[in-house]
Amino acid sequence: MRYTHMNKLAYICFSMLLLSACGLNKQVDQLKAFEDCKYELKSADSMYIANIRVADVINKNGFDLSGTPRLALALLRKDVPFTAKLNLLIKNPSSELAGINQFEYKVLFKNHELANGIVDRTISVSPNGGETLVPIKVNSNLYSLLSDKEAQNAITDFLLAGREGKEEKKGIVTIKIKPTIGLGGKMIKYPGYITIDKEISSKILL
Repeated sequence: MRYTHMNKLAYICFSMLLLSACGLNKQVDQLKAFEDCKYELKSADSMYIANIRVADVINKNGFDLSGTPRLALALLRKDVPFTAKLNLLIKNPSSELAGINQFEYKVLFKNHELANGIVDRTISVSPNGGETLVPIKVNSNLYSLLSDKEAQNAITDFLLAGREGKEEKKGIVTIKIKPTIGLGGKMIKYPGYITIDKEISSKILL
């Protein structure tokens, strides 16, 4: 049986649509698996505020501005840079490969936003118990947060807990993730955020 030129064109278009649909289904399956993954904040390190180690600006009374003029100056300028690295462990219990192209994130502590940004890399987590450690580099201005006395006290109390024989404290860190998948050269964002609420010990920061 011979195909006319139009029949061939229709067949090619149908094949392309079918492949596109298959590709979309595959991406959706990987995104669904990613949504169903288990998340664990393994550690937080390289924490600096105004280029000073966070541990060096906290004393028993809170933030030590007198002993750290650099931080006091940063507050006067309303520019208090905060950097850190959060190590997020992603576990995939499903039978499907979990994968996304990139994701936007927000990091909150006791409902106070610490930072937001984007992890611009492909993330894949093997099925049936596969694990991937994803470093999230935090870089933000903490001025508005430190200007809020309630928020400052909450962070100070948490950081001080477990030091100098004090009772260990726990707090809720929330990481909100908005994944993006790539299809046909276009980036499609997840409608909403995947919210990860984790209770962490103050000892994770020591």
